Amino acid sequence: MRRRQYDEDDVRVRPGRGSRPRTRRRPAHEDAVQGFVVAVDRGRYTCLVRGAGRRDPDVTVTAMKARELGRKGIVVGDRVSLVGDVSGRPDTLARIVRVEPRTSILRRSADDVDEVERPIVANADQLVIVTALADPPPRPRMIDRMLVAAFDAEIDALLCLTKADLADPGELVALYAPLGVPHVVTRKGGPLDELRALLADRVSVLVGHSGVGKSTLVNALVPNAGRAVSHVNPVTGRGRHTSSSAIALELPEGGWIIDTPGVRSFGLAHVSVETVLAGFPDLIEGTVHCPKGCTHLGAECALDEWVRAGHALPARLESLRRLLASREGALEPDENGPMG
Repeated sequence: MRRRQYDEDDVRVRPGRGSRPRTRRRPAHEDAVQGFVVAVDRGRYTCLVRGAGRRDPDVTVTAMKARELGRKGIVVGDRVSLVGDVSGRPDTLARIVRVEPRTSILRRSADDVDEVERPIVANADQLVIVTALADPPPRPRMIDRMLVAAFDAEIDALLCLTKADLADPGELVALYAPLGVPHVVTRKGGPLDELRALLADRVSVLVGHSGVGKSTLVNALVPNAGRAVSHVNPVTGRGRHTSSSAIALELPEGGWIIDTPGVRSFGLAHVSVETVLAGFPDLIEGTVHCPKGCTHLGAECALDEWVRAGHALPARLESLRRLLASREGALEPDENGPMG
């Protein structure tokens, strides 16, 4: 007797428990309302939904991410579509079903060898680099890193120098004057009219070390913000973290500021070497004379002659090389290096 030949038609596959047919069709969510993410906290997203008319008040809605978004991250500044209960009443929860295309994304990595990028803020127009002139002292190498991050995100940079009542801003202003980076100087209790004008009608993200005065600025710009103010440790010269997450606040005169937690490192492992060099516009022109494959770390690099010729300051070349060496793992990150 011939043995029976089996094929796939003889096999019956039983679906597992709880399984259901998959489909590529997704609901259109035509009734979704538009929201703006102003805060993120442990998987819950606080979104601002504008009123439909002048008499309709804005509503603050708490939402969670819909499963259909998968691993797509959502950060402060994202513009999203919401469904479900968008009344904003206590103990209600909406769902974010769509994230609109971003105009920009500001990112950093944990350090210079960790290539996992961490989005900070979406859709910002301007990066405000807040640095104190004293207590704690300014750290140009951190400023340089943030300028590279702004270039990578394709957003404008603004240097905000605080505590001018404690130190003269002239040295730091002179260091960045060749780059054409705009700056504003503030002092304790002083007017903020110039800063307000530069922030008006824009989405600006404030980034800086702990203790440089970010929260003080935010409280002055948005009177009801209520941001906690940190104090600088007299021994370490570092501030204490007072903000644990980013938050977007609407300015009375129009526009938004996004306050971020104080940072002690700003990794750029996710940024290409070409972009890093482009973030040093006073040096990049000198690299055209470098030999092919130049790492800009060795004696063959033409940037030394570029600096000797007076086209850039030595401190800028040192900052670039420390950054590049840190990316290669040949040097510990030194974002905290003060001036001098």
